[in-house]
Amino acid sequence: MRKLLSSILLTIVLYSSVCAQTDPKAKAILAEVSKKYRSYKTIKSNFTFAVANKQANVNESQKGILYVNAAANKYKVSMSDKDLISDGKTQWTYLKNDKEVQVSDAASNDDALNPARVFTMYEKGFKYLYIGERKVGAKVYQMIDLSPLDTKKPYFKIRLSIDKAAKQIASVLIFDKNGSNYTYNITAFSAATAVPESTFAFDAKKYPGVEVVDLR
Repeated sequence: MRKLLSSILLTIVLYSSVCAQTDPKAKAILAEVSKKYRSYKTIKSNFTFAVANKQANVNESQKGILYVNAAANKYKVSMSDKDLISDGKTQWTYLKNDKEVQVSDAASNDDALNPARVFTMYEKGFKYLYIGERKVGAKVYQMIDLSPLDTKKPYFKIRLSIDKAAKQIASVLIFDKNGSNYTYNITAFSAATAVPESTFAFDAKKYPGVEVVDLR
């Protein structure tokens, strides 16, 4: 589960910039969303992560908090059983129950999804299609499907739900080739919160007894 979550959180990132492969309606919506997110210095987001696979009888969910400094390519994903942290150069995966932190080079994950760019995941590597609007209560969501240009990716489609009024991503649904669906629902979002620089680094001295496994 931890490897799966890390892989997905470090794989949500990209959209195609090739005009012949884009839907003009989707492109216009994504351009507005991207412009808004890029105006933020730091972001704090509460989310729920769920995985479902009917054939395997899997239906699990958990909550987490994501901190992002996109300009510096820094992030922290905090969940009940693990933290995933990067200062842009080094990545730490802290497994709380095992009291173990795995250290790796952030650059080694460049081909995967990067949480620092989770809100601008549509910038390259995808073609995209606007599929309509969905109303839930008083809110209207614009739905866009992303298809990876690289057919070797483990997923074949990502569906974005975008809050039309706020111009913000409300949820991300990943369709995996193994029959699983992974959903990230953004439950709270703040761009005004000051995030300390220490958030984006792991200090082993603050965790007595933690085992450091250097994978670099």
